[in-house]
Amino acid sequence: MKNRCRFIALNTILVAFLVYCLATPLFSQELKPVRNEAFIPVERLTYECFYDSYITGKVRAGDVVTEVKFAKKEIDGRDVYHIIGEGRSRGAFSFFYKVKDRFESFVDTEFLVPWVFIRRTHEGDYIYNDDVRFFQFSGCYASTRMNKKMPVGTHDIVSAVYFARTFDLTEAKQGDVFPVTFLLDDSVYTSAILFESRELVETDLGMFRCIHVKPMVVTGNVFSQPYPMDIWVTDDKNHIPILVKSGVIIGSVKMMLIEYKGLANPLSARIKTNE
Repeated sequence: MKNRCRFIALNTILVAFLVYCLATPLFSQELKPVRNEAFIPVERLTYECFYDSYITGKVRAGDVVTEVKFAKKEIDGRDVYHIIGEGRSRGAFSFFYKVKDRFESFVDTEFLVPWVFIRRTHEGDYIYNDDVRFFQFSGCYASTRMNKKMPVGTHDIVSAVYFARTFDLTEAKQGDVFPVTFLLDDSVYTSAILFESRELVETDLGMFRCIHVKPMVVTGNVFSQPYPMDIWVTDDKNHIPILVKSGVIIGSVKMMLIEYKGLANPLSARIKTNE
């Protein structure tokens, strides 16, 4: 009986919160359609990850796979992409730091904003699970732990990456900044993606014309600097992340693309193949 009463009380609070959100929108921004030529719902990218420190040396740490699908069901009558990102530690690295992460984002196909975000994080002794429901038209969200207002158009950490891939960087020059607002652990951040340069980058897949950007991250337990991460994306319509390098508190991490499938456009940025 107590559990039933608690369930009814929680539902009552959630309903009241939703009514409040719908009745009292705080932010006046409107969602705008986003032209997406960067990805389609058959794309699958596979990355190999390495960790390097004075203690371990350079070791293969694990793999990351991202995949875009059409969701089987609409959300609030909206067509959505189902974007999944999974990261797992491999080999000897798992013995001293096991990683098993899964992130899912259900992203509006027209506005490229999330409606639902699911997070399952297991990294060493750290475990964090979260389910977030975004109410984009009214500017609020309900997570596992909290209900709060947010700016209309706020992203989760997965949708933010795919949204950033749609940016038109044709005329971008060094020092240009592209803002992205995202939600992480019940806090809203306005991040910035800093355009660095256009460079040639060689990976195991070959030589690519790339755009070098630096996303601003939240400093704290992992990152000690606001721009510790360097990302190279293909200088074509796909804007696929080819290489990621990041300094962490102890050592550094590198993530490199090793396989791709289902691209939206020809991979015209590749000028030499090693395959």
